[in-house]
Amino acid sequence: MFDKIVVITKKTPLEELIERFNTLSQARFYIEHSGQSFAEYEAFHNNYHAALSKLKKALPSEMKSQFIERGFLTNFLFGAKDLVITLGPDGLVVNTAKYLDGQFIMAVNPDSSRIDGILIPFLIDSIAERLETVLRGEFRHEEISMAKVKLDNGQTLYAVNDFFVGPKSHTCLRYTLKHAGRSEEQLSSGIIISTGAGSTGWFRAVMAGAEGIYLAFMNPAAPAGGGRTEKESKTSGGKDKTQRASLMTRFDRSSEELVFMVREPFESKTSKAEMVFGKISGGSALTIVSRTPSGGVIFSDGIESDYLEFNSGRTAVIGIAEKKVKLIKLF
Repeated sequence: MFDKIVVITKKTPLEELIERFNTLSQARFYIEHSGQSFAEYEAFHNNYHAALSKLKKALPSEMKSQFIERGFLTNFLFGAKDLVITLGPDGLVVNTAKYLDGQFIMAVNPDSSRIDGILIPFLIDSIAERLETVLRGEFRHEEISMAKVKLDNGQTLYAVNDFFVGPKSHTCLRYTLKHAGRSEEQLSSGIIISTGAGSTGWFRAVMAGAEGIYLAFMNPAAPAGGGRTEKESKTSGGKDKTQRASLMTRFDRSSEELVFMVREPFESKTSKAEMVFGKISGGSALTIVSRTPSGGVIFSDGIESDYLEFNSGRTAVIGIAEKKVKLIKLF
C-alpha cells in the first residue's frame, strides 16, 4: 500500500548550536561559560544519530526512501502513497502532519528517556520489526482532528495543535471577532484557537496561568504563586483537584471541536472584553476581521516562519479542517 518511505528528521540542539557558533569548540565554550552542561547536548545528539542509523538499517533496500529535514517541509511535495516516518519529538509529528493530505504517519521516538512521546507510539529499539509489520499493511491508525483557517484572498493554513492570530511583536492586534451570532470589537495581544490535540499544550498553559491568577486574587493570604495555604489544602477534601480538573479541561484528539481564547483583552472606549472564550463546533466557525494596519499574522503549531499576513481589511474564517492526521498506532 506504500510506494515510498519519507523520513522526516530534525536538527539536534547541538547541531543548531554549531550552526550558530560555526564550530563545535565555540559552541562548547559558550554553553560551559553560561553554566550549562555541554554533556547533555552531546548525549542527546549521539542518541539521536544512533537512532537515525538504526532506522536507516531497518528500511527495506528494495523500496524507495527519502530523508527530509524539518526546515524543508514547507516546500516538499508528498506522494499519495508515501509512508511518512517522523524521527524526533512530538512537535515534529505536529509540524509534519499539517503538510500531509491523507498520508499515514509512523512516529518513532529516538530517545524515550528524554522525549515524552504523547504522539509517538513506536520506539527505535523495535523499529525493524514494527516497520516490517506496517509495510505489510497490518496496523491500526488514529484519526486526529485539525483546524483550518481561510482568508478572504483564498490563502489557507492548517493546524494540528493550534493557531495564533495576533501581532508579530509584543504589541496589540485590533480586530472584530464574530462567533455564534455575536460580534465584538477587541484589542488584545492575540487569539489562540486550539484543537483537541493542542488541549494539552498552549491551551493548558493559558488555563493554568488564568487559574493561578484567579486563585491568588481571590486568596491574598495564599503563598506566593496563588492557590491555597497548606492548611487549606489539607481541609479542602479534594475540592481543589476538582476545580483544577474542570478549569484545565482537555478534550479528545478526534473531537470535532475547537476552543478559542483571547489573550490579555483590553477594554477601552472602542474595545470590549466579553467574548474571550468559546467553542467552535457543529460546522460553525470563528470569523476575525483585522483592523490593524501592519504587523498582523496568523501561524500554526508554533512555526512563526510559516505565516499568513493578517492586516487591515483581511478576514479570517477558522473551523474544523476537512482532512485529518492519520497516525499509525501499535496493535
